[in-house]
Amino acid sequence: MNRPKPDDYFKDWKQREALAEGMIPVIGKLNRERNVGIYIYGRSLVNRSVIDIMKSHRFVRQVEENELSEFETAPILDILSQLDLGPAHIDLGKMAVKYMKEGNGGSLEDFVKAEVADLISAEDKPLAEPQDVVLYGFGRIGRLVARLLVEKAGSGDVLNLRAIVVRKGKSANDLVKRASLLRRDSVHGSFKGTIRVDEENNVLVLNGVEVKIIYANSPSEVDYTEYGINNAIVVDNTGVWRDEDGLGQHIACKGASKVILTAPGKGDIKNIVYGINNGDINADDKILSAASCTTNAIVPVLKAMMDEYGVNHGHVETVHAYTNDQNLIDNYHKGDRRGRSAPLNMVLTETGAAKAVAKALPELKGKLTGNAIRVPTPNVSMAILNLQLGKETTAEELNAYMRDAALYSPLQQQIDFTNSPEVVSSDFVGSRHACVFDAKATIVDGNSAVLYCWYDNEFGYSCQVVRCLEDMAGVNYNIYPKG
Repeated sequence: MNRPKPDDYFKDWKQREALAEGMIPVIGKLNRERNVGIYIYGRSLVNRSVIDIMKSHRFVRQVEENELSEFETAPILDILSQLDLGPAHIDLGKMAVKYMKEGNGGSLEDFVKAEVADLISAEDKPLAEPQDVVLYGFGRIGRLVARLLVEKAGSGDVLNLRAIVVRKGKSANDLVKRASLLRRDSVHGSFKGTIRVDEENNVLVLNGVEVKIIYANSPSEVDYTEYGINNAIVVDNTGVWRDEDGLGQHIACKGASKVILTAPGKGDIKNIVYGINNGDINADDKILSAASCTTNAIVPVLKAMMDEYGVNHGHVETVHAYTNDQNLIDNYHKGDRRGRSAPLNMVLTETGAAKAVAKALPELKGKLTGNAIRVPTPNVSMAILNLQLGKETTAEELNAYMRDAALYSPLQQQIDFTNSPEVVSSDFVGSRHACVFDAKATIVDGNSAVLYCWYDNEFGYSCQVVRCLEDMAGVNYNIYPKG
C-alpha cells in the first residue's frame, strides 16, 4: 500500500479524524446489535475514542511500513454495516491490506461481500445459550476482569457477569467502597462507563449490567440458584485455594459448574496459557488455572523461538512490579526478603514461572532457570530471556521474525511488538497482550540471544484470563478475513 504522503498534514489529519468519528457509532451498533467485533490488526475498536482508533491505524503504519489509514478502512466498515451479518470478529486493517494485494482493481463492495459471504444472514451464535459468570474475590485481578466482562457484554448473549462474592467488610458502607474501587483505579484510570449502587438489593449496575454482590466467608455458604444463577463458571481470583480439593468447593455450590483460577494451579490442574495450550481445554474440564502473569508473558515468546530456532536452554529474569503480597513498610513476612518495604527497595525473590513453562511447553522441561527482582513500581513488569538457540541468527532477522509473529501469527493476541527507542514501563499500562516484545533491546551473538519483553502484569494478564474463560465456556467467533 503506497498511497503518497499528504501535502497538507493538518488537512489530512482532520479528514481522517472525521472518518474516525463517523466509525464510532457504526462500530458500536454492530457490536451491540449483531455481536460483531471490529479490529485493526488485532486491536479492538469497540468502545474506543477517536484518538484510540487513529492510533491503532498509526501502529500498523509504523510496523507494516505502509500508509494504512481511515481512508481505506472506513469504506469497508460502511459496507459491512449494510449487510445482515452474524456474530464475528472482523479485522478492518487486514481486510483493507488484503484488498490492496488481491483486489486486482475490482469493486471494494464485491470484495468485502465475497470475504464475508458465509457470514451474511448467518444465525450461528458464539454460544448456544448465555453463560453465567461469577467472580469469587474482587481484588486487583477481579476488578479488571469485571471491567473486561462488562466491556465485552455486547448484545448480552455470550458471557454474563452475574455476581461477585466477597467477605463482608467492617465498614457500614461496604458496597459503596467496593464500587469506588471499581470506579477509580490509581494505575488503570477510571471505569469506562457508569456505576449505579443499589445498596438495598446489594447490586452494582455496571453499564446496565446488574451484578449481585454476595457476602460469604467460604464457597460452602453460597447457593447461586437463590439468585437465579445456574451452571456458572466461577473465576476464583483470591488465590486462597490452588488445588483440586480447595477449588472443588466452588463446584459443590448449587448453580456453579466450573471454576477457573487466576494463579498457578497445583497438582494435576491444567495450567493454561491462552494461545499456547488452550487446545488442551476439554468440555468436561471442571477446574482450570490461567497460570501466572509471568508464565503468560514468557511462554508465547519461547514458543515462537522454539518454532523458528529451537531452544537448547536458557535463564529467565523477571523485573516485576511489587504486589499486594509485599509490605508497604518493613514488617514480618513468611517469605524471604518480601517483608522489606516494597516501594523503597528492589527485592530479590524467586519465581516459579520458569518451571511452570513446562506445563504449557513440555519440550522445555528442565531447560530453563529463573529468578525475580521486585522493583518499586506498582504495575508493568519485564521478562529478560537469555537463551541458547538451536541455530545461529542475527538481531535483525530475529526482530523481523517477531514482528511478523506479532502481526500475523496465531500468537498475535499474546505478542505485541515495539521498535521505539524511548519506551518505558508506564507506556505499557493497559496493554491487552500477554507481552510486548522490545525489538530495540534485542541482543544476538550467534546462537546466544537476550530478549526483553514488557508485560502489564495486571491488565494484560486479566485479558488472558478472560480469553481462557471464553474458551472454557465454549465461545467461538468466526474471524475475518479468513487465513
